[in-house]
Amino acid sequence: MSYHDTRLPYDARREVLWKTLCESYFQPLIPSDACVLELGAGYGHFLNHIRCARRIGVDAWEGMTGYLDSGVIAHVGNVTDLSMIPKQSVDFVFASNLFEHLTQKDFATVLEQLREKLKPGGTLNLLQPNYRFAYREYFDDYTHVAVYSDQSLVDFVTSNGFRVTECRPRFLPLTVKSRMPVSPFLIRLYLLLPFKPLGKQMLVRAVVA
Repeated sequence: MSYHDTRLPYDARREVLWKTLCESYFQPLIPSDACVLELGAGYGHFLNHIRCARRIGVDAWEGMTGYLDSGVIAHVGNVTDLSMIPKQSVDFVFASNLFEHLTQKDFATVLEQLREKLKPGGTLNLLQPNYRFAYREYFDDYTHVAVYSDQSLVDFVTSNGFRVTECRPRFLPLTVKSRMPVSPFLIRLYLLLPFKPLGKQMLVRAVVA
């Protein structure tokens, strides 16, 4: 059985989560004429709910193509090879829960390419577990090979040619697999709270230095 069968099967609650996150938080950051690139697009939870001129998803999982909207350009392959993306063509790069699965060498390779792919003023947007708060569960996922806290992720991105413009150490809870209901109202309320109870995922935004 594959990783998507065991650790990450499709869960309709993620559709509710990402639809609300896109509408309430990410969409206002993305102009209507933008090109959005998602690395590790998976089930398309993010790209399918973003509205912009061009959407591109990259993932090594072949199953991705069965979940992406028809308007999304899909590239099945390793995210360390972005040769198919023209230089200075992307406005918004997004990756959720991806780089803890890659070695630091591969992460640096991706960042090196993204510096060329982003337009001037384009942004890199990373959402992933914060080891500072999720250390108990971090290695429950057997594919995690790298560890990042909000401080180390900021430092790593900075050392690889980016300037961090925003860091939210507690942006979201770690998973939708809890007793709490996943509802648009509660998600929007959570985003507005000054203190994020159970927040174990961080959000880091950056531009090319």
